Amino acid sequence: MLAHNHSAKEVIEDLKSDEKKGLDSAQVKERLDRDGLNKLKESAKKTNFAKFLDQFKDVMILILLLAAVVSFIVAIMEQHLSGFFEPLLILLIVVLNAVVGVYQENKAEKSLEALMNMTTPQSRVIRDGKEEIIDTQNLVVGDIIRLEAGDFIPADARLISANALKSDESALTGESVPSDKNASVIIEEKEALGDRINMVYSGCTITNGTAVAVVSATGMNTEMGKIANLLDSAIDTKTPLQERLAVLGKYLGIAALIICVVIFVMGIVDGMPIMEIFMTAVSLAVSAIPEGLPVIVTVVLSIGVERMARQNAIVKKLPAVETLGSTSIICSDKTGTLTQNKMTLVKAYYEGAESEAISDHNSDDIKQLLTYAILCSDGSILVEDGKEVSVGDPTETSIVSAGMKNGIFKDEINKEYPRLFELPFDSDRKMMSVINEINGKKIVITKGAFDVMEGRCKGDLKKAEQVVEDMSKEALRVIAVAYKEIDTIPDDIDSDMLENDLTLLGLVGMIDPPREEAKEAIRVCKKAGIKPIMITGDHVVTAEVIARQLGIFNEGDRAITGLELSAMSEEELDQQLEHISVYARVSPEDKIRIVRAWQKKDKIVSMTGDGVNDAPSLKAADIGCAMGITGTDVAKSAADLTLMDDNFATIVEAVKEGRGIYSNIRRVVGFLLGTNIGEIALVFFSMLFWKVSPLLSMQLLWINLVTDSMPAIALGTEAIDGDVMNEKPRPKKEGIFAHGLGVQVVLQGIMFGGLSLIAFHFGYEHGGLTTARTMAFIVLGLSQVHHAFNMRSNKSLFKIGVFTNKTLNKAVALSAGLMLLVIFVPPITEIFGLTQLPIDLYAFSWFLSFVPIIVLEIVKALKLVK
Repeated sequence: MLAHNHSAKEVIEDLKSDEKKGLDSAQVKERLDRDGLNKLKESAKKTNFAKFLDQFKDVMILILLLAAVVSFIVAIMEQHLSGFFEPLLILLIVVLNAVVGVYQENKAEKSLEALMNMTTPQSRVIRDGKEEIIDTQNLVVGDIIRLEAGDFIPADARLISANALKSDESALTGESVPSDKNASVIIEEKEALGDRINMVYSGCTITNGTAVAVVSATGMNTEMGKIANLLDSAIDTKTPLQERLAVLGKYLGIAALIICVVIFVMGIVDGMPIMEIFMTAVSLAVSAIPEGLPVIVTVVLSIGVERMARQNAIVKKLPAVETLGSTSIICSDKTGTLTQNKMTLVKAYYEGAESEAISDHNSDDIKQLLTYAILCSDGSILVEDGKEVSVGDPTETSIVSAGMKNGIFKDEINKEYPRLFELPFDSDRKMMSVINEINGKKIVITKGAFDVMEGRCKGDLKKAEQVVEDMSKEALRVIAVAYKEIDTIPDDIDSDMLENDLTLLGLVGMIDPPREEAKEAIRVCKKAGIKPIMITGDHVVTAEVIARQLGIFNEGDRAITGLELSAMSEEELDQQLEHISVYARVSPEDKIRIVRAWQKKDKIVSMTGDGVNDAPSLKAADIGCAMGITGTDVAKSAADLTLMDDNFATIVEAVKEGRGIYSNIRRVVGFLLGTNIGEIALVFFSMLFWKVSPLLSMQLLWINLVTDSMPAIALGTEAIDGDVMNEKPRPKKEGIFAHGLGVQVVLQGIMFGGLSLIAFHFGYEHGGLTTARTMAFIVLGLSQVHHAFNMRSNKSLFKIGVFTNKTLNKAVALSAGLMLLVIFVPPITEIFGLTQLPIDLYAFSWFLSFVPIIVLEIVKALKLVK
């Protein structure tokens, strides 16, 4: 059956569903088994074997394999069993590198998939006669679903009822204007997709109105499923930073190859065996190029993303992690993000007396005021599992809550003083009235905005006017409560008759209070050089007061309305931008304008939002932050980051994590490049000065295998420096080698090479070439292992704690253990072309390997690194 070509009733009957009760559990299970989950078929993932083969596409790996083949041929020709060890070692190292590469790739993929699952879309569905919220993938044909503005449509569905419903179907039809929907019409069988106004389609969004619909197709059977090849759901883990590092790797590769060619030529000229110098040059080329750097960066980013998830910040795209560290402007909504999104009664005024702060022991006059206000309220507070749950209008529930503090409970007073009649609130009157029987008398109680009720009350209200003015200056929302006694309840009651000639009983003032943690977060922001800005739809006076309380608004700052912003030219806005801290009564277009104005100043802008109208500004911002609790599906889709607790403090924590992750990536890059430069320096200068290779190819490869990847990944887990939020935001175009890191890397590499050369020369003088190579092997390998501790921080190791990074401790222990295995186990030592040393030479080698820690501690003490 074509759903659009039949009435909703016919479709429901055909699908054996029920408009009121929906499907039962047995039907759901049977249809899930039959049709599968409601999701598009994912693109085929690479097998581990395919990923393994991909590791061999690198030019350097292919050269290394070629070297292994040549080495095998030479070993066969010379018929020496020892000659087979070197090619076998090369193959072992290549295979181990490939296995590690596959493991790292899988780890990054699983981390991202886990995070995607944390933000699985959900749908409201009626099953077994009850409305419930389920994961969208569990929807089945025949389910009755509810939709409202901001929702993603979870499956193709025939509308049962629709109220002012519009759907953006541009993803399917290319039509940019939202389509008006009508549930009551029946569409011709062959009508075009865009004209089926009685249907809604999976993957599209509701831009306006509400609806109830019956699911007619799920998963690959939906219209979106039929063109699923147009949707690319693959996870893209390539970040701008990784691309820059890949380019860097190519440049380093070219440089390393040039050096290797020079070394090869020098070896030939000096009469070295061609096979030996060839293998040395190839090994050095492979050792010198950090081909695993982009993969390691992916792993470090994934680790950081998992950390953020634990802080209630779900990052959807890895590049957002990099951008977060540079955030310099945070534009935040007020309600729920900076405030508690819970109206709270804080002050009350009883006519003729003084105002009182709401407490648990207010005066009898205020208790009477609260009693009358509660009687004239429909909101209530339920206690579930020891927690208060507000039901109804926030203004009314704040009154009920204040009453509970004073021992006045709504259920009790409603029984004691029963309601006889109600004139409900409406937006034209801005009032609500009830008639209750109180102590045998019929009392009319009216509550509403003071400016409306003032003209309906008798007596002198000058004192009340002053109280209203004072409360308004504190950004309080003021509600007036008045009453009168009547003899009988007329048959025909209207507002003019009931809501006039009233006596003002008093006023109550309420506010959505600031989050305490937001105050501290804003203080941290300012210390970190980040400017927080409040953008809200609330009144400008209220917004300014809250902004002052939070520390957003300071002397010299301005608070403006959307109208004032619209009246500004681009030049005026550019001049005044840095002094405006509060924008009130703004439109979606205003938000985009604010974002772009800051971006023109080369600032990285973060913007929060929760509604459909916020999606454009979330996309325009460098970091779009959607609300996880109140946010619509559309807002979450447009955002880079989802705040699972709707809390401003979480944004600041995410920025902190972003800065920490970037610092860790710099550490990893610095460590890998420094050690690689050290290997190049050792071989190049040894060939230049002594016309001999200081290390055999297998020795170089072993050092590269055990001292690179494991410590580098462990550095990516380093805890965030406590001072990271004391620094100014990183400029947008700042390179990874800024603040002298490039110079430090080169100098550190030269230091490793220099120390190894000293060891080589000393060993050559005291025992010959094999002793020299053994000492150079020990110094180069262990100095790099020790250097991993140096790269943890620009602060002294003794200040941050030498062994506080447990992951690094394990990585270093494993790397050092593998080095010591080759150094001290005689059969392995001989296979690697090394020898056992006297104790004094071991001690001297170990001392030289420890020198980088001594040097870097002195450099840090003198504050020569940033």
